[in-house]
Amino acid sequence: MTVDNTSGQPQRIAVVGSSGAGKSTFARELGRRMEIPVISLDRHYWRPGWRRPPRQQWRHEQAVLLDAHPGWIADGNYWSTLDVRLHRADTVIVLDLPRRICLAQALRRVLRHWGQSIQAPGCPERWSWGFLGYIWSFPNRHRPRLLATLDEHAAHIHVVMLRTRRDVREYLADLA
Repeated sequence: MTVDNTSGQPQRIAVVGSSGAGKSTFARELGRRMEIPVISLDRHYWRPGWRRPPRQQWRHEQAVLLDAHPGWIADGNYWSTLDVRLHRADTVIVLDLPRRICLAQALRRVLRHWGQSIQAPGCPERWSWGFLGYIWSFPNRHRPRLLATLDEHAAHIHVVMLRTRRDVREYLADLA
């Protein structure tokens, strides 16, 4: 599927990075400024009680979600379906913030929203050592895999690396 992008502005943007990096907050603000719909993958992926959908069903649902809009900003990792987004995206924004910031932001979110279903209906915020372990291991374990996957798609996508909060603020400010 091709997208008419004569304006030069990105129209199909995948926002990826470690949990706690601020992907959802960034995507919402980017969507507001660019007037492009935001697809929060967490909202569509998680079933009540933090249940996961079958892999093939999720691949299909994600493709349908993305193909329903001529332009979109999709935030979330979901490694097993990253290719679904990358085949459709014209831009990938990687929030590559330091581990300490991601951990602090994730802990703040859990404490602020404990017991509330903010990411997906029926999925209340909770404490999980596994989740914190994922954030801790992201730079060494997951980031290299992400970068290798992005290299495979480099011919048709523009990759933006935002490594600090300042980078994030400046990127958003440049859109104004």
